[in-house]
Amino acid sequence: MKRTYLLLASALMLSFSACDTARQTQEAENQTPEASKVTGGPTPSGAVMSKGGLRVYAFDNSQKYPESQLRLNTPPAGGVVEPGPVQFVYTLSNFELTRMTPHSNAEHMANSMQGQHIHNIVDNQPYTAHYETEFTKEIPEGEHVILSFLSRSYHESLKHKGAYDLRKITVGKPTETMEFDESAPHMFYSRPKGEYVGPQETERVMLDFYLVNTDLSTTGNKVRATINGTEFMLDRWMPYIMEGLPMGENTIKLELVDNSGNVLPGPFNSVERKITLKAQ
Repeated sequence: MKRTYLLLASALMLSFSACDTARQTQEAENQTPEASKVTGGPTPSGAVMSKGGLRVYAFDNSQKYPESQLRLNTPPAGGVVEPGPVQFVYTLSNFELTRMTPHSNAEHMANSMQGQHIHNIVDNQPYTAHYETEFTKEIPEGEHVILSFLSRSYHESLKHKGAYDLRKITVGKPTETMEFDESAPHMFYSRPKGEYVGPQETERVMLDFYLVNTDLSTTGNKVRATINGTEFMLDRWMPYIMEGLPMGENTIKLELVDNSGNVLPGPFNSVERKITLKAQ
């Protein structure tokens, strides 16, 4: 009887050991190889999406500035200004322009040596970066949508309420009217932009966009990012890192879509840009 009990106990232990080994093996298989390769710099927040030789993942470990506020005073919302250089004047609080953002992320992606700044976007065209609260900018005659938001030194936007300003202005005497519903969902393209040179800038390239009047979720609106023809569905409003981009020209297309994949109405909710990566 004692011998039978020992045999049964031994069999149970072997069974539990086999189950545990199988569980650990399954967990190891479920962990993407790419996730284990991500070292230093932005820490992945959630799964690493791998497709077409690319790796895309969100991150959320940057320096936080929850009290920072930005307000555009000039030109006024709905105001009319003369053609030519348009003056911009902002009120800023709890955020220091030209300061280098104190985080290791600055060492692992493209980083402005001039420090933190304001992104100024006119009609969803490539932004201009500004390191002072007053400047002038050439804007053609017509009706225009101006989005301004605060940016870390490595160009990651601050996304909380109060960190941005959106308004429509008129320059000169336009002959056409721009249809823009300020209360509707909108997406604005921010990064990547321009040219990236050297390992620090090309190994990890940040993808960042700005949302107004909407958020993203697994069951709601999303951003469809098509990178060199490969689609990734982004269901969180966070900055993302792209790894595996080839040297040379790369094409990034962003679309704000509903849960069925239809692009939401709006003049800026579908945009395509090209960037260039260089080894040196």
